[in-house]
Order: sequence, then structure tokens, then C-alpha cells
Amino acid sequence: MASTSSSSLKRSDSIADSMPDALKQSRFHMKKCFARLVANGKRLVRLNHIMEDVEKTIEDKNERKKLLEGLLGYILSCTQEAAIVPPYVVFAVRPNPGFWEYVKVNADDLQVDGIEPSEYLKYKEMVFDEKWASDENALEIDFEAIDFTTPHMALSSSIGKGLDFTTRILTSRLSESSHFENPLLNYLLNLNHQGENLMIKDTLNTIPKLQKALKIAEAYVSAHHKDTPYQNFENRFREWGFDKGWGNTAGRVKETMRMLSEVLEAGDPIKLESLFSRLPNMFNIVIFSIHGYFGQADVLGLPDTGGQVVYILDQVRALEEELLQKIELQGLNVKPQILVVTRLIPNAKGTTCNQELEPIIKTKHSHILRVPFWTEKGILSQWVSRFDIYPYLERFAQDSTTKILELMDGKPDLIIGNYTDGNLVSSLMASKLGVTQATIAHALEKTKYEDSDAKWNSFEEKYHFSSQFTADLIAMNSADFIITSTYQEIAGSKDRPGQYETHTAFTMPGLCRVVSGINVFDPNGFLEDKKKPIIFSMASLDKVKNISGLVEWFAKNKRLRSLVNLVIVGGFFDPSKSKDSEETEEIKKMHYLMKEYKLQGAFVQPALYEAFGLTVIEAMNCGLPTFATNQGGPAEIIVEGVSGFHIDPHNGDESINKISEFFEKCKTNPEHWNIVSKAGLQRINECYTWKIYANKVLNMGSIYGFWRKLNKEQKLAKERYIQMFYNLQFRNLARKVPIPKEVPQEPQPMSTTPAKKSEATSKGHDAAQAKAEVPQTHLTAVPPKIESKLTSSGESSSKELAAKQSGDLYSGLRWLLPGIAFMFIIHYLSKYLEHLFTREQ
Repeated sequence: MASTSSSSLKRSDSIADSMPDALKQSRFHMKKCFARLVANGKRLVRLNHIMEDVEKTIEDKNERKKLLEGLLGYILSCTQEAAIVPPYVVFAVRPNPGFWEYVKVNADDLQVDGIEPSEYLKYKEMVFDEKWASDENALEIDFEAIDFTTPHMALSSSIGKGLDFTTRILTSRLSESSHFENPLLNYLLNLNHQGENLMIKDTLNTIPKLQKALKIAEAYVSAHHKDTPYQNFENRFREWGFDKGWGNTAGRVKETMRMLSEVLEAGDPIKLESLFSRLPNMFNIVIFSIHGYFGQADVLGLPDTGGQVVYILDQVRALEEELLQKIELQGLNVKPQILVVTRLIPNAKGTTCNQELEPIIKTKHSHILRVPFWTEKGILSQWVSRFDIYPYLERFAQDSTTKILELMDGKPDLIIGNYTDGNLVSSLMASKLGVTQATIAHALEKTKYEDSDAKWNSFEEKYHFSSQFTADLIAMNSADFIITSTYQEIAGSKDRPGQYETHTAFTMPGLCRVVSGINVFDPNGFLEDKKKPIIFSMASLDKVKNISGLVEWFAKNKRLRSLVNLVIVGGFFDPSKSKDSEETEEIKKMHYLMKEYKLQGAFVQPALYEAFGLTVIEAMNCGLPTFATNQGGPAEIIVEGVSGFHIDPHNGDESINKISEFFEKCKTNPEHWNIVSKAGLQRINECYTWKIYANKVLNMGSIYGFWRKLNKEQKLAKERYIQMFYNLQFRNLARKVPIPKEVPQEPQPMSTTPAKKSEATSKGHDAAQAKAEVPQTHLTAVPPKIESKLTSSGESSSKELAAKQSGDLYSGLRWLLPGIAFMFIIHYLSKYLEHLFTREQ
């Protein structure tokens, strides 16, 4: 549209300052255009609507082109939406990711005024609820108002690089500290594991004392061979005021001590990060994943159960392996623990979801802990949709906390939440215990449905977005750091905001006005991890996944149908088996399309928006040339035209032509298929490994654990604000979500008790390991392979698990068959098409 080279604003210019001159470039046409915009009354419009009016107003193509290539065209191209409340047109302009400006234009005289987010939101509310917009007592949420000490990043390119920024802040603050009140020294003095002191004793309670002892100890270990075990000089170290935790060998101890000495002498962000990656501060981790059926077999295909389960199971394996390696290098004899906390479902549909404590296959010290939902009548027996889960979460958080403290014999070192429900519960628990917290959104529902915030009331009966968006705000602002997959997930692209960025300022008329919901420039806000691991998943038949749209594109294009077959694995085929009304509608639509166009087969994911893109990763890892949406994470996963192709989900003709051109080229040059296939494999192998991911998460937990203590006053102020918001807003909203009418069943006998946990470890390990050696269809991700053993939590549960999982070898196929079919079809298609192209050559 506009030429950014000639029309972009200077850094010092604001939209409000620049827009009057831009309008003067064609005042006559602009008055006509704005008159047209306000003529239809109050409404909310997008960029395409504005451009349609510009095109109708300025009929001369050359004049229109000249105007749009100028400053006004640039401003309009940055517009995300506009609220029209005659005589005003109020623009929400986003010149760069993370940066928003709001301007009000009077259609009568083209006067331009810059306004604050709260005023813009009031104009937007006028379109949907005029009474609420004019209410002086309407609830406003402003998290920026209590963020009074934290420095923030300032560039769009810095978004997602919070760790680098945080370590620079920490380095600066440490350099300003005195010898006696040094935050790092205080942190080291308090390092312990279950009451056992680590690294330094109380005698080294000043910086000069510590520095002197470090010089003596470093000189001593330098005289030893680098592989000398720490135990050989442990007693001498104790005499100098040191405890274990520095390393397992003389060489490792020397390196760690030198790192600390250099950080104390002259702060350096890189050295500080390296030092914290070695500190013994991470042993026990809790991961919340509450909704759906969380199990290791026989669960895929059940409601609300898919890729998140697989992702977490492999996340656990990677985290445990990394913990074990770190602890060994620290010279400690400590067994880490990881608990995945989910819901116990008495009516478990033949799965292990009614078992309280279950060891995780291919781990030594990790378990699934299941805690039930309670109602006034007792334990809730049946599954509950992720959209109806909110009334149970507060009690669930309380019960989970009690159980976790029993099993771990103390507090965890890191709590990780998943999705809205898990993130809210992790926030409640982290606040209560004072523990470092991370959140993973997976998918924020707000970005899936257009205007779902402003039109929340129309979605409320089915989705309860009032509770969900409130819970998301609480979790985002409670978290010490947020784990994301791509930059797109945080701040989107030049043209479209990311799913987190859409929570910067929004309104839910009649409920609350969020003038500052989240700041994507917050240094402790986001971890942009482009090395996130690969996992297998299947797309559900939700409208946002646009599966039926792909089928329709394919059906209507004879050119593409003559070149390829379309294969889809998307859940249930029989609409009567689905419990989700939206999925049922999509299944019926698929049936109609197959009948109308006499189609056979189906699968591909041209999502309207995809935060990450698990199926994209899986397809590329299978060597299949991949076409994926350009909206969201796949835009970063795929290098366009090299390792795959981007398609526009809003432009079916263009997308189909791109796919057709690829297959036509493959017919004339069969090697083209192999080139793209190999490039896709190379992209995945270079960028997506579990080890890098696990190491990064643990290092983030270490750094932000220190940041949390250093910034405790600011953290406390924010927590008090969040507690007020939770108590006065969320709890009332959660109470309005209906409770199922089914009479709850009595809970089944728990298979494991904390008292028996350690006693049964070895026996449970043997039983589970024997099971793990049997070929079966458990939920696992693609490489990296993380091999280890199992522990159980009770003798009886071990036997039950072995017997149950043996049966799962066959019963699990009922739900995993679509997954197997998908992999088989990919293999078949790649081999068949390769053979076909070679034969035709």
C-alpha cells in the first residue's frame, strides 16, 4: 500500500502530529471519505472497510495511488480498527509491533486529536453498549498503574528478549550494591535443599570475605587434576566456609568459582547468566495441565485432549534429564521431582485418569498427580469442558497445594502453568508459596474469535469468556516469565498483533475496561524460544482451524484435484459422537462438502490463526513438503519457498494456485519434491530440540527466581492488585458458570498414598520399566529421544499400572488409530508421489 521508505513516520513523530498534514494532501477527497464512513452510523470497522470507502470516494486510480503511497496511506495501513461514532472516526493505529496510538478525527472539519487508550475504548463501547460507555463508575483495569519501578524495553525488536534485558538490569543493580548488602551474596547465603546448606556458609557474610576465600579455594583446586572428585577436597573447602554445590570435579569447581569472582569484581550480563545456569537452585518442578483427560495412553480423541498432553509428557522427560545432568555436575546427590498436576476423573472412560499418582514412562522421578474437582455434593465424576472449568479451580488449587507439599516434602522451585486453567491455578499456588512461576498459553481464545472481547456477551453462554479473559489477565501479570514459541505469538507481525499483544488494551462492555492489560515490553514477561521442541498432534475440527475451508478450496479447484489427493485426520467422523457443538457443526459441513463434490479423504491445516503449529512441525519432520498458514507461528517455522510454503487462509484462490504450481513443477522436475523435503527436515533438525528448550527453561527459572527476590516490593504490589481483581471480579464470574446436574459418584479408592511413595519406588520402577520395553502406542514426540527409567508411588499402584498399561496396548488403538493413520498416509503419499514423478520422468 504505502511506501514505507518514503512515508514512514520519524521516530519522534506521533500519529496525532502527522495525520493533519496527511489529510491536507487531499482535503476534498478526505472530507467525502469521512462523510461516507460516518453516514452508516455507529460501527466498528477494519482496515479493509476503510479502504473500500477510500476506493469508492477517489475513483481516479492514479490520484488514489498517489494518496495511498504518501503519509496518509502509511497511517491507514497501520490501522487495526476504527470505532465510528458520528461525527467521529476513532482510529487504533499500530505503526510497529507493540506500539499503539489512538487518534480521533472529526468528519465535519477533519480536526485530529490524540487520545488515551481509555478514551478510545469508551468510543468503541459506544458501538456496543452506550450506557456502559457513559458510566463514570465503570470498572477500569490498569496494571501499568502499579508497575512503578520496573524498567522496560523500548524497541519492537527487543520483544521476546526479556532474559537479556533482565540480566543487564541485574548486573547494573549488583554493581551499585555495597559489600555488606549485596543481593547476590544474600541469595547465595540462603541457597539450600530441604534445610541442607549449599555453596557458602554464614561465615562468608561480606563480599570481601567471600572474594578472599574464593581466591584461596581457586588456587587450591588449580593444583589438582581437573577430574579430581569434589569429595577429595570437601573437608578443606568446609574449613574455608564453602559447602557442596560448586561442582563434581576440581575443574568444574574452579570454573564456577571463577565465574562468581568475575561477577563480583565487575558485572557482566553474559557471565551472570552463565553463573546462574550452574547454581543449585532447581530440584522440584510442578506442571499444571488440568482440563481434558491427561494420561499416557488411550486418551487422544477424548474431549479437550490432544497436543498439549503430548507436549507436556515430553517436556517432563526433557526437564528431568536436564535436571539430572545439572545436579550431577553440581556434585550433589539429590533426586529431582517433577509432578504433572491434573484433574482426577472418576468416570475415566477406560483410561488411568481415575488413578491418583502415576509414574511417567521413560522417567525416573516424575509422576502424574491427579486431584479431583469438588461440588457441594462431593467429587465430580464426569468430564468438564475447558470452558466450564472455572468454578472448581480455587478448591483445586488449594487441594493441589496441600498434596504437592506432602509429596515433595516442601515447596517446589518452579511452577509451570499450561492454558488458561493451569495458568490460573499456578498463579494462585505461586502467590501463596512465594515460588517462581512460568506460564504457557498454548492458545489464547481471545484471538480465535473476532471481537470476542467487545461481543463477549454473545459468546458467554457457550464459552464463558468473561471468566477466561479475566483468568488470562491474572496469569499473565502474575507470571515471572512466559514461555512462547515464536515472536509471532507475542507481538505478531507488522500487519497483525500477536495473541499476547491483543491483551494490551481491550474492553468487555458491561464488565470491565482494560486500559492496560499486559506490556509486551516487560523484561520479565516473555521468553521467545525459537528452539521449542517438536511434538505430534492432530487438528480438532474447530472453526478457527479452517479445515472445512481447505476442503472447499480443494473441492472447487479441478486443477489441484487432478494433481493430488487430499487427506484429513481431524477427529470424529460421526457428528453424534462429538460433545462439542462447534465441532459437530464442522463435521456436518465436512459431510456436506464430501457429498456435494463427491470427495474422498481429507487433512491439512490452513488455520485462520495458529500460535505455533504442531502439525506443521510434524509434517516437515516426516519429509513432507508443507503448506501452512501465514498467520502466526508457521510464518517463522517455514522459510518461504525453501523449507515449505506459506498460504493465506483468507485467499483460497491464491493458496490453491501456489499448491498447484508446486505439484506441477514436481511433475516436470521430480527432484524439486526432494529439495523442499530435505530443506524442511534440515530446518526442523537445526531449530527444534528438547534439550535446548529444557536448558533454557531451567535457566530462566534460575534467573527469574533471583529477580523475584530482588524486585520483591514491586512483585508484592502487583500481587495485591491481582488479589483484589481475583476476589472482586473472577470469583463472582466463576460462580455464574453452571455446575453439571449429574449426581457425583463416590471417589474410587486412591491407588497411592504419600507415606508409601518412597517405599514403592524400586518395585514400581521395575514394573513400569518392564512395560516400557514392550512395543506400544504411547504418546511420544519425535526426536530428541530421552531414555530413562520409571518410579512408581506405591506397590499396589505399580502392579495396577503394569496390568492397565498392558491392556492399553490394544485399547489405546481405539483413539490413537487416527494418529497412526496420519503417519502412514504421510509415508505412503511421499513414497507414492516420489515413485510417480520418477516414473513419469
